[in-house]
Amino acid sequence: MTRPRPLVPRGDPADSVRVVGEFGVIGRVLAQAGTARAAQVGPGDDAAVLHAPDGRVVATTDVLVEGRHFRRDWSSAEDIGHKAAAANLADVAAMGATTTALLVGLACPPDTPTTWLEGVAAGLAAECAPLGAAVVGGDLVTAAADSAAVVLSVTALGDLAGRSPVLRSGARAGDVVALAGRLGWSAGGLAVLRRGFSSPMAVVSAHRRPTPPYAAGPAAAERGATAMCDVSDGLLADLGHIATASRVVVDLDRDALVRACLEPNGPLQQVGAALGADPLAWVLTGGEDHALVATFPAWVELPEGWVAIGSVQKAGKNPGVRVNGKSADDVARSVGAEGTGHVHFR
Repeated sequence: MTRPRPLVPRGDPADSVRVVGEFGVIGRVLAQAGTARAAQVGPGDDAAVLHAPDGRVVATTDVLVEGRHFRRDWSSAEDIGHKAAAANLADVAAMGATTTALLVGLACPPDTPTTWLEGVAAGLAAECAPLGAAVVGGDLVTAAADSAAVVLSVTALGDLAGRSPVLRSGARAGDVVALAGRLGWSAGGLAVLRRGFSSPMAVVSAHRRPTPPYAAGPAAAERGATAMCDVSDGLLADLGHIATASRVVVDLDRDALVRACLEPNGPLQQVGAALGADPLAWVLTGGEDHALVATFPAWVELPEGWVAIGSVQKAGKNPGVRVNGKSADDVARSVGAEGTGHVHFR
């Protein structure tokens, strides 16, 4: 006897979450997850179990909301998976640690194609694989009935391998400020996409799939970095967190920053010229490249991949960020930026 085909609600793709079902989707997604070296017990039970030989676990979480952090018409599912992982892996690296595993929570409409979710899972897995990390668990729920947006929450766990964590509060007067990774590329790519274009591909790809310098975080910790963070909301804004936590003034050298981030006639310069924008605004205030910025004692030789872009000075009563002695707010205005970086609810 032939079984009747299940009814597919009108308008639903045949492979939607509604049709495949929660556990069917989870099975497909986990097939893309890869394997975490630190996992003693992986997905499939009520919780995963990870080896933690250091005795401490670094933990961080990030939430990506469709329409705010990504758009499905601008980025593929794999792009979104890469981006979601990168935001968390960079936070772990900024503590001087290496990511061991991810936990992923997802809320989506019932008509979300399962193939799209598999693409997100593949992107997450590909970003984690070089570090020996993988998704080891999570949760899948139906989004609110009146919401068509996907919400992706990623928690990353990391290992310090015996190192002390590098905090935001350790910068001291006399330290050197240094950068690893690139700045401004994601913001430049976003500006291009907002104008309805898709090239130059270099900056658009940087927005879709940031490339944080993960290894630079543990290397900085090994070399004695005194403070560190990743640049997710903008260089001026994120260095402001270090300045406030350490009660110091961080003074950036504009020429050094230009040399480090703005290649003559490079992609950012070309996009700036085409859009009538100052690319230095993207370097100073653009987020989501997830470069790392840190402070080091002046006598330390910077690790490979790090370049000096400023210095740390005593603050008195007014900690903050300056560029060649000028306030961050004044410099942001001078390059046409709306504030020193991204601030939620502003």
